[in-house]
Amino acid sequence: MQIANKVAVVTGGASGLGQATAEALAGAGAVVAIFDLNDELGQQTASKLGPNALYCRVNVTSEDDVKTAVSQVMAKLGAIHICINCAGVGGAVKTVSRGEPFPLEQFTKIVNINLIGSFNVLRLAAVEMGKNAPEGPSGERGVIINTASIAAYDGQMGQAAYAASKGGVVSMALPIARDLARDGIRCMTIAPGLFETPMVKGLSDKIRAGIEAQLEYPKRFGLPSEYAKLATQIIENSYLNGECIRLDAASRLPPR
Repeated sequence: MQIANKVAVVTGGASGLGQATAEALAGAGAVVAIFDLNDELGQQTASKLGPNALYCRVNVTSEDDVKTAVSQVMAKLGAIHICINCAGVGGAVKTVSRGEPFPLEQFTKIVNINLIGSFNVLRLAAVEMGKNAPEGPSGERGVIINTASIAAYDGQMGQAAYAASKGGVVSMALPIARDLARDGIRCMTIAPGLFETPMVKGLSDKIRAGIEAQLEYPKRFGLPSEYAKLATQIIENSYLNGECIRLDAASRLPPR
């Protein structure tokens, strides 16, 4: 699918991977709807992108919020061609810590945002994608990209909830791609390794150096622009579908 003149929804688009992706899509000629809960950063990002961006305050776990935002996008921009889910949260808690079990409320919150929130947005976006005119020789109508993590494959101690949520994101790519195949809509997943995002800003120099020493090559954290580049390549390569791509510099997470 060509990116120019398309309408893209990016969740978590006010910072980190989502912001870099929104900027890359706008730079390629798309109009971007930024779904986020951070009003200040959301408005700043939309203002930076100018007429090629729209900010919508959205809690991705809320059906009403997402329905309202999708309706707003359709009313103002007329279509949705691309949906990229970058909204997510982390959290490190052991299954049992000092004799206390993992708080179920915290486990549920992580799964709700990372997994259910992604599905909530993409299912509603897919309805609108199905209304688009088919494009190109394969009759493409839309592209969905979800964000997992390499923790889905080798989650560390304390990552039971995070790994479970991201493992679900990986696993749903193929059945969603199959569900939407007849509508000409593709579904892909990116599993990033360690990236320069707000999630890692609190790490000390010592911890960062230790993590980087364990990486293969390049021995550095990934850049949000590198995630955005892969996202644009997925959109433009119509034969990519139903798969998860690790973007991790050949990294494998150690147990702790």
